[in-house]
Amino acid sequence: MTVPAYLPDDIAPLRPKLLSCRLIPSVSPALRDELGCGPQHYAIGLVTCDQDDAMYAALDQATKFAQVDVVYAKSFYAGAAHASGPLSGEILGVLAGPDPDEVLEGLAALREYLNDRACFYQGKGLPGASPAFFPHVLSETGDYLSKLAGIPRGAPLAYLIAPPVESVVAVDAALKAADVRLCKYFGPPTETNYGGAWLTGDLAACEAAAAAFASAVLDVARRPLEAARRPARDRG
Repeated sequence: MTVPAYLPDDIAPLRPKLLSCRLIPSVSPALRDELGCGPQHYAIGLVTCDQDDAMYAALDQATKFAQVDVVYAKSFYAGAAHASGPLSGEILGVLAGPDPDEVLEGLAALREYLNDRACFYQGKGLPGASPAFFPHVLSETGDYLSKLAGIPRGAPLAYLIAPPVESVVAVDAALKAADVRLCKYFGPPTETNYGGAWLTGDLAACEAAAAAFASAVLDVARRPLEAARRPARDRG
């Protein structure tokens, strides 16, 4: 997995790990209703991963390559480091479709996207531990994220997530860097104690916003007490 050209070159990818991937060819009617399936859904695929935002993007990708819907997707509290079990990770996602073959096609697209495209990043050469952050751009959204973001299917989306302080500073930088619109703001703390935003615009603008977001996250990591070093104004 390589760093996209629009992002700073002083970051390194953190590859997501798919922890479970199971198919239920014919789900029981009662469970189908509880999961939010429609009458057209008979088969479901369940996936867990140690990166929730990478998985949300991969679930969206599945809707572009198969006749499937994302019927369930939730992050787990406190993140993968505090998972409830070895296969829990940070998220459970459920794809539903009219038959097992469609669901398997969706799961294949999801796995490929996790392997090649969607991941968190960390800064290189930073003092101490670098924060993990997600400056991801979807060139074309599928059915899932476009509905959640309130944008047309196929519109670009900058999917920007970071730890609390970094996320607020970096979302501000992203909004100022390009002609983008704020679709949804995730005020910290989320379930995994992060924050961020979804922004839309044309593809070049979304990439510029993601680049500004990543640079701002790294700047906070390098100078977390920058304002504390400034002398107070004379109040005499």
